[in-house]
Amino acid sequence: MDGGFRDWLSGLTRREMALLGLLGVAGVTGVGLWYVRALPRPVEVRAPVAAPAVTPSPTVLVVHVAGWVRRPGVYELREGDRVIDAIEAAGGPRNGADLGALNLAGLLVDAQQVLVPRAAAGLPAPAASSGIEVGTTTPQLVNVNSATAEELETLPGIGEVLGAAIVAYREEHGPFTSVDQLLDVSGIGEVTLGEIRDLVTV
Repeated sequence: MDGGFRDWLSGLTRREMALLGLLGVAGVTGVGLWYVRALPRPVEVRAPVAAPAVTPSPTVLVVHVAGWVRRPGVYELREGDRVIDAIEAAGGPRNGADLGALNLAGLLVDAQQVLVPRAAAGLPAPAASSGIEVGTTTPQLVNVNSATAEELETLPGIGEVLGAAIVAYREEHGPFTSVDQLLDVSGIGEVTLGEIRDLVTV
C-alpha cells in the first residue's frame, strides 16, 4: 500500500501538492485550537467589598423642664446630656431654686420631666428697711418698694422681665402705695397679682 500511496503522490501536480499541504496545515491548526479551547480556564474570584461604616446620629431627647427655672418648657437635648444640661437649656435656675434636691449629674431619658423645686426655706429674708421683724412667726413678705429685682424674681409668676419692670416702675413713678398698684406695671394682670398678693407688702 505504501507503494501505491507513493505512486499516487508522484502522480500529483505541483499545484495539487501545494493544496494538499495547505489542507494539512489547516487540519493541524484546527486540532490545536480545539485543544486550547478545551483546557479549563481559571475563574477570577473577587473578595466582597465591605460596606462603608455608618456612624449613627445622636438620639434626640425631648425633655420637659419645669419648676423654678427662668424659661420652663419642652426642650430637645441629645443622648448623653445630663439634668444640669436641661436646666441650662431652660435659662438656668431662678434665685431660690433648690438644686440640692436634684441629681444634676443624672443622665436624661426621652419624655423625662426635670422639676426644679423651690427652696423649702421659702422666700429670702427681706432687707431691714422692709419693716418686717426677723424671728417673728408671721410670713416673711417681700416689700415691692425695697426688694431687688432678684428678690422679686422669687415670687411665683414674676420672672426676670417682670422683676426688672417692677423696679423700673417704682423708680419712674415713686414707691407703690398699695399692692393693687402692681396692676399698673406692664405684664402684671389679675392672675399674677392674685398669686403674689399674700406674699408682698408696700
